[in-house]
Amino acid sequence: MFTGLVSDVGRVVDIQKSADGARLVIETAYDVSTIDMGASISIAGACHTVVEMKPGRVAFDSSNETLDRTTIGDWKVGDRINMERSLTLGAELGGHIVSGHVDGVGAVSERVQDGDAWRFSFTAPKPLLRFIAEKGSIAIDGVSLTVNGADDVGFHVAIIPHTLENTAFDALQIGSRVNLEIDTLARYVKRLLETEGLAS
Repeated sequence: MFTGLVSDVGRVVDIQKSADGARLVIETAYDVSTIDMGASISIAGACHTVVEMKPGRVAFDSSNETLDRTTIGDWKVGDRINMERSLTLGAELGGHIVSGHVDGVGAVSERVQDGDAWRFSFTAPKPLLRFIAEKGSIAIDGVSLTVNGADDVGFHVAIIPHTLENTAFDALQIGSRVNLEIDTLARYVKRLLETEGLAS
């Protein structure tokens, strides 16, 4: 479980692909002595398990399923990656509840400066659009954001200078693909509506 508040921007230093998936090695500012083997860390919004550690580096195994359903299969050495360690009991929940389960991949369709902030527009897979609502929450590459507007092809958000400077958003350009996770509450509303007639 995560909050969508990025606590480090790592850098991909090695990708070892095989028939079973890929091992990803990411350079990080985290003190690895405080990370347990097997701990969960969100990398660009996708929850992964730590399988190896060295000073300043953590490694994760990514399955073919994950590579196919996220942007991770596109990654190259040198790419900057949003990272967040898992939420601890009693910690401040400053973003929104993020599971680290990517629902689909979107793409940047517009990037326009708006005062000190930037307006980013994204396309989204059609099945996800019904879950994306104005003033609702969404996680983009693991970053908790408020939806400022949505239509039948996508949505847009405002990125303040602090977020731009402390995430990998500064590298996003028109056409860049991003991992999307819809608000957990939206999933349950959908399920409640689907099963309304089953209550007894």
